Amino acid sequence: MSEKIPAHVGIIMDGNGRWAQLRGFPRVEGHRVGAERAKEMIEAASNLGIKCLTLYTFSTENWQRPLAEVSVLMKLLELYLRKELSSLVKQDIVFRTIGEVGRLPENIQEVIRETERKTASNKGMTLVVALSYSGRSEILRAAKKLIDSGVSSGDVNEEMFDSYLDTNGLPPPDLIIRTSGERRLSNFLLWQGAYAELYFTDTLWPDFDSEELMAAIKDFQRRERRFGAISAGTDAS
Repeated sequence: MSEKIPAHVGIIMDGNGRWAQLRGFPRVEGHRVGAERAKEMIEAASNLGIKCLTLYTFSTENWQRPLAEVSVLMKLLELYLRKELSSLVKQDIVFRTIGEVGRLPENIQEVIRETERKTASNKGMTLVVALSYSGRSEILRAAKKLIDSGVSSGDVNEEMFDSYLDTNGLPPPDLIIRTSGERRLSNFLLWQGAYAELYFTDTLWPDFDSEELMAAIKDFQRRERRFGAISAGTDAS
């Protein structure tokens, strides 16, 4: 593999419920296996030299799911963080969240704060978990904070606006992957992903392994990223 590794990869982890239903399992089993897959992908991404990995774990729309399913998702998150904290520290991974984390149960918020605190001094990959996240809500919240700060409209630019987003300090995603066959961003990193390369696969998230990740990165490496400019081989005259 060449050295053209995306610095920031975002993944929309979709298909847990369908994976379970196809096998005659309850949906919660799909979420459990999906959580194990996330663990594998975090390690694989770190080993590949990816600097930042953002996982779309729970959207604001997911609050509309049945209460029992939401409760299971919250429990899986808590169990994962408590179980994997030592592993994150060992792998030198920085843990960070984006989204309306204040909407999560207090016990989840507590374990998130502990994980962020104990990994803050790490120097390796940054793992960003999008929780109770909505790209539109993030942009709206950033705009409100900007207005409340009293900044003159004439002084507002993209760099300043970036600093009010949940992702402040993080590079924009180079590659966004979505599993399960859906071809949409579903409210994920709408501002930040303006020039991200998009990769869609029919593979359901619990079946998305390190080979699938490599396939996505190889596809990324074959693309020419122009950021609105013309191709290097095109005559501009």
